[in-house]
Amino acid sequence: MNLFTIPVPSPSSFWTTVRSGGAINVAGSFAALWALVKVLRMLRLRVKTTQLLGPPRTSLVYGVSRDIGSSHDRAAIYERWATEYGVAYMTPSVLGQTNVVLCDPKAIAHFYARETWTYVKTPLTLAFLESSVGKGLLWAQGETHRRQRKALTPAFSNAAIRKLTSVFYDSAYKAKGQWDTVIESSKDGDAVIEVQNWMNRISLDTVGIAGFSHDFGSLDGKRVSVAEAFDTFGSNQPSAVHKAFILLASVFPIILKIIPNKRKNLFKKLGITMEQISNELLIRSRREKDANMSQGGEENSLIGLLIKSEGQDAELHMSAEEVVAQMKVLLLAGYETTSISLTWALIELSRHHDVQTRLREELLAFGPDPTYDQLKAHLPYLDAVVHETLRLHPPVPESARLAAADDVIPLSEPVRMASGNMTDSISIAKGTLITISIGAINRSAAIWGPHAKEFKPDRWLTEDGISGKAKEVQGHRHLLTFVDGPRACLGKDFAIMEFKAVLSVLVKNFVFELRDGPDTPVEIVRGILLRPRVAGEDGTGVPLRVRRYE
Repeated sequence: MNLFTIPVPSPSSFWTTVRSGGAINVAGSFAALWALVKVLRMLRLRVKTTQLLGPPRTSLVYGVSRDIGSSHDRAAIYERWATEYGVAYMTPSVLGQTNVVLCDPKAIAHFYARETWTYVKTPLTLAFLESSVGKGLLWAQGETHRRQRKALTPAFSNAAIRKLTSVFYDSAYKAKGQWDTVIESSKDGDAVIEVQNWMNRISLDTVGIAGFSHDFGSLDGKRVSVAEAFDTFGSNQPSAVHKAFILLASVFPIILKIIPNKRKNLFKKLGITMEQISNELLIRSRREKDANMSQGGEENSLIGLLIKSEGQDAELHMSAEEVVAQMKVLLLAGYETTSISLTWALIELSRHHDVQTRLREELLAFGPDPTYDQLKAHLPYLDAVVHETLRLHPPVPESARLAAADDVIPLSEPVRMASGNMTDSISIAKGTLITISIGAINRSAAIWGPHAKEFKPDRWLTEDGISGKAKEVQGHRHLLTFVDGPRACLGKDFAIMEFKAVLSVLVKNFVFELRDGPDTPVEIVRGILLRPRVAGEDGTGVPLRVRRYE
């Protein structure tokens, strides 16, 4: 048969067939074609990607993804599998997909060095970010990410953060004043204070003043719509149905758009609220800029840099949509991450009174509030407590990316493949899913030694306190908390300085205890990010017994 003589139906005859009753057949054909494409893609992945050992599938539909998602300690699962299968292994995922998990410092360094180009965010992550915070720095990839990051970098320089240190202290002292009033009104000389809510307020007011020259006033008791939008997440935990939909959305991202659910609506409301307040702040700041045009000078505040980037002749031009997205990203990151870290620090100090006492002694012996440079280099035990908290409790505990191109990832030690042979590198095919458990790496006994799960600030004070394997981890102070490479957290120094300034004020002035004793169980729940909660409390409640230090 001559292939060129096969009759090809015209578009009009095709749709006539559909209308005359062939719609089901056409739909079936499209479904079969989609399935064929998926099968061919999976076969390519299997052929081109090194097949590694890993845990067996526990669900035909979900692989082991549901087990990981429902666990109270995902990092422990990843670490256990690394012990069993090696520093790189495969996990079965949703609808036949597989996931390569990296637990090797050399492999992780290679991965992070190629982020935004070779390894990119998954379609599900991009869809979620675009719908909630827009096309800002968290969403952007490749050249767009480089341009946006370069435009914002001056706002997070050492010189810029040095000027903001007083803002961090102002927020801390506002909280101190409110706590003093609460304690003075108590008959017992102490009070039970829900500290996570207060850390949220400190973080929100700080990012408002430092980033946008705007005081939200949450520490003064003002009702703040964006704070209320954030707080609804803690009291609305994701249901089992929602978790199942999210797992399926990793294969079919359109599920996020077409299937309604409560948390999706919460994120939509949060996005609208953040956009409204961002636009209000931008309008006010533009007016102030126009009124002060004659003063000149270099503008390195975040809001100033954003307004500057709007100009069509700006070297690092950003669209109006991108500018608003950056503001939403800063609001989200500023509110969520530092408040979580401060809350965990107060929990750990309440569990370890010897550490709390030693930290207070260092701060009191130092005298007045430390300057930026002193916070950075002259308070070793404060630095140790802060970094031990960041090690044990990273606010973002996991990275998941998609290979945008074929790659070969080197390993620092060989692993056994599914064939039984050993390999010291992994071939990765385009389309392969890669996961790094930040929590597992930060707390790995193989990397940090036998006391890796314990809160031990002393490990940061001596040269041999950090093991040789931990020193192989490339990241801030050998931690993955701020990740590494082109996507390393731009606000890292801002966050650490705020963390240190606020914690120094609180520990100098107050003594903290867990309300129900040092053995009170603390669980992990989901706000927007994972947050601590005292077991049995509503929302994300962390009630501590607080008294003034005298």
